[in-house]
Amino acid sequence: MNGVPHATPLRRAPVQRRSAERLTRILDACADLLDEVGYEELSTRAVAERAGVPIGSVYRFFGNKRQMADALAQRNLERFTRRVTERLARAGETGWRTALDTVLDEYLAMKRTAPGFCLVDFGNQIPVGDRQAAPNHRVADRLAELLAASLGRRPDDDLRRVFLVAVETADTLVQLAFRVAPDGDPKIIAEARELLRSYLGRALDR
Repeated sequence: MNGVPHATPLRRAPVQRRSAERLTRILDACADLLDEVGYEELSTRAVAERAGVPIGSVYRFFGNKRQMADALAQRNLERFTRRVTERLARAGETGWRTALDTVLDEYLAMKRTAPGFCLVDFGNQIPVGDRQAAPNHRVADRLAELLAASLGRRPDDDLRRVFLVAVETADTLVQLAFRVAPDGDPKIIAEARELLRSYLGRALDR
């Protein structure tokens, strides 16, 4: 997905295709530099140089690097949602266990391959944007909306709470897995998968 969701605090939303492509290059450069130098050493000037755009183009969209990193986190969430949606559509009608495996597998795949994702993911790894934005709440709400139909339920507060607990648990255990091993310790990931299946089984098989 080359765009940035409307929820992202852009100073100016791209209208023309050329402007949207420039924004994409800026976010791609931001992601690459996060992997190379980390958030503390990240600068808007370095991003502009890497993206091959004038520094003014960066400031046209973002007031500072925190807003830029937050936009990258939002884009990650949109891409993650799209990948999960596409995989579930290809699989056809599935139960929540298949959906759980899809969600976890896609998260792990992005963790291993998406530039900048290990530092930013959906916004909870560095102090980006509003600290009250609660990135895991956004992820849980998105999953509740995405999977409610396959569960035969409405995306109500109870379902959102169930997914929030699952997302917070998965987030903590996956972070542990990637601290233990660069590509994620498989035994910890297996334990995380089993724990989530057990919890969701009690919450959803009712």
